[in-house]
Amino acid sequence: MNIALTKGTTVTPKNLFTVVLVSAAYLSLSYALVGFKTDQLFLIGIFFTLYFASTLTRKFVLGFSIFIVYWIIFDYMKAFPNYRYNEVHIAGLYNLEKHFFGINYGGHLITPNEFWRINGHTFLDLLTGFFYLCWIPVPFGFAAYLFFTRRHRQFLYFALTFVVVNLLGFVVYYAYPAAPPWYVQFHGFQFFQATAGNTAGLAKFDAFFHINLFKSIYAKGSNVFAAMPSLHSSYPLIVVYYGLRNRLGWGNLFFITVTVGIWFSAVYTSHHYVLDVLAGIATAATGIALFNFLVAKSKTLRRWLNRYEAIIQ
Repeated sequence: MNIALTKGTTVTPKNLFTVVLVSAAYLSLSYALVGFKTDQLFLIGIFFTLYFASTLTRKFVLGFSIFIVYWIIFDYMKAFPNYRYNEVHIAGLYNLEKHFFGINYGGHLITPNEFWRINGHTFLDLLTGFFYLCWIPVPFGFAAYLFFTRRHRQFLYFALTFVVVNLLGFVVYYAYPAAPPWYVQFHGFQFFQATAGNTAGLAKFDAFFHINLFKSIYAKGSNVFAAMPSLHSSYPLIVVYYGLRNRLGWGNLFFITVTVGIWFSAVYTSHHYVLDVLAGIATAATGIALFNFLVAKSKTLRRWLNRYEAIIQ
């Protein structure tokens, strides 16, 4: 028996069973790896609602499943912290930052992070906080724009490039575990495995508005020692690339502004060194080039893209 929910949307025993089975498998694996969290039920609830609400929302959530898979992989990294597999770089990275980008201040060589911590301003505290809040909404909003303006192939290209860039970043996370600048500020150069996430300079944004926005975000971080590369710096660059490809005009000026703002904010708030930001830019450029190469060379990938595009059109 089929149940019609809205025009063009039918729940069949097959697709209902499939969604329930996948959801159960996700919850079971999540419980085994990272424990139960209410976020997991929220994710399943959103997926169920969009999948069965209408034809359009079903296509939308199937398209965005690429991002959902990324989110799940990122969450599961908590079960496999990178410091178990390689030495965490703390002093070496700090000294390398001073060597290349050190600022002579008061007769002492300090990092750009330390310079801005000394010379911060309320206006910059708020501006960098707003920029940092853009690092996920802007890419996801851009993806939604591509989807709803029926640029489905560009939507898929963007989503898959996003995943490729993240996977490259994860490889570096495990090959080169790195402490963020704030870690040196609060803990020095000694490694403390159980270090919790920290809002660092973004705490000033929370304090100004009397909220715990960034505090709650960083409490859910997968790994403190994953500062290199800065994927915060990678994401908006992917948006700029596809914005230019799609000739979005003045919209690209906004994307470029956000991108540069996030790069500066990463350093100003002591979440990343300049070296981390440059590594994030290089990771985005490499991921974009790699995905374009795969599309050009792989017939299998092109066939898969054709099939997936047909599903979400």
